[in-house]
Amino acid sequence: MAGSLCNAVGGVRSVAPPAQSSIAGWYRGADLVDSFATTFGAGISRDPEAVAHAILGRPAWWVRGLLATRDMTVARFGLKTTGELQRNAPDRKSISFFPILARSESELVLGVDDRHLDFRASILLGALNDEDAFEVVVTTVVHCHNTFGRAYLALIKPFHILVVRSYLSRAVQARDGEVQSSSTSP
Repeated sequence: MAGSLCNAVGGVRSVAPPAQSSIAGWYRGADLVDSFATTFGAGISRDPEAVAHAILGRPAWWVRGLLATRDMTVARFGLKTTGELQRNAPDRKSISFFPILARSESELVLGVDDRHLDFRASILLGALNDEDAFEVVVTTVVHCHNTFGRAYLALIKPFHILVVRSYLSRAVQARDGEVQSSSTSP
C-alpha cells in the first residue's frame, strides 16, 4: 500500500517557495529562488537529516559527471570544489558535499558562502495525510555578489533544475522500492 501511495503522489513538481521555511528571509532580492516538491510514502523516516541523505546520497551518473566537470572548472578560478566544501563544513557536518547550517524537527538547511555567491538549500518536511505520507519541499536560494557569480548562475541554472528534480525523483524511487521489497519479504 505504501509503495503504491508513493507512486500515486510522488511526482516532482515546481511549487511556490514556502513561507514557513527558515530561509524565507533570503527570498527577497535573490538571484535565484526555486522550490520543488514530492511526496515520500509511509514507512519513510520523518527526520530531515535522513530525508536529506535519501535525496542527496545517490546522485545519478550524469550528476556525478557534471559535478566533476564543475570541480575541474571552478578550481581554476579559485572557487571551492565539492571536496573543499565538504572538508570545510562547520564541525565537519555535511550531507554529500553540502555543509549543514541549521536543523529543526521539520527542516534542514544546507549552504555555503563563497566569493562569487551565497547559496542556501532548505529541505522542509510537511504533513500530507493520515497514512504517514509527507511532502518534501527542496528550496534553493542564491545571492550573487558580482558579475562572475551572475554568469556562473546563468550557466548552471538549467542544470540545477534538472539535478534537483533528478535527486528528488531518485529518492522517491529508491524509497518506494525499499518499502515495496520490505512489505513483500517473508
